[in-house]
Amino acid sequence: MTQPPAVVLVTGMSGAGRSTAARALEDLGWFVIDNLLPSLIPATVEELAEDGSIPRVAVVVDVRGGRFFDDTERAVQALRESGAKVRICFLEAADGALVRRFESNRRPHPLQNGERLVDGLRRERAVLAGLRAQADLVIDTSQLNVHDLRRKVEAAFGGGEAQLRATVLSFGFKYGVPIDADVVLDARFLPNPHWVDELRPQTGLDADVNDYVLKFPQAREFLDRATGLLDLMAAGYLQEGKRYVTIAVGCTGGKHRSVTMAENLAARLVRQGVETLVVHRDLGRE
Repeated sequence: MTQPPAVVLVTGMSGAGRSTAARALEDLGWFVIDNLLPSLIPATVEELAEDGSIPRVAVVVDVRGGRFFDDTERAVQALRESGAKVRICFLEAADGALVRRFESNRRPHPLQNGERLVDGLRRERAVLAGLRAQADLVIDTSQLNVHDLRRKVEAAFGGGEAQLRATVLSFGFKYGVPIDADVVLDARFLPNPHWVDELRPQTGLDADVNDYVLKFPQAREFLDRATGLLDLMAAGYLQEGKRYVTIAVGCTGGKHRSVTMAENLAARLVRQGVETLVVHRDLGRE
């Protein structure tokens, strides 16, 4: 029996970066099909499997397909029943970011129907809820530029020997928990440099703040336990076909403790051979 190609279904909110993700996959050597009717996906993948020369296929689907989009979840199930390894990459973004993007390119939302843009976004989220729940990878592009998004796609689908790749993301709880986080760690139990006058204007990237946070034994124990937890989870993630994990470390404002802990956790992961990207989501917002 012919081995079916690996399949990535790229979907998500309009304006969240599907086209950028598709171009990144194409540059990585994936055979990319954009806006194919979902009901035709299983037959298309089967034909590519018979050809045998295309080992990796990325299919971009979105709500532009109208009522035909409803067939997407059935198509994914049919592919899995045929033995194909299917992963779903879901591109997400906050309404505010999406509104700004639509306003900048002066295009209407495909589900706007003559109403407000936010009404179209609300309808789209409802339509996509099932696929988002099944997604193997959710990427929140609200704070990402096109280069950041490409790096995330490359880390997740770049091929080569199977290994876990990670993004360690610092954030402030007062700005909301990252919606694309797989693991959320809370560093608010640590003493806050904000209350030390000479440290308040500095950030977790500065040596003085780093030394202050790490001088507390519970900070190092936090890092030890977080690293051990991720080491335990890595084998299971890979076994389930998940090669990319986002670890979010939060404090109150995302300026001191979370930045320090994210930097140190990332350094430990790198020493363990995990390809790691560090992002400080809320640094500079205060």
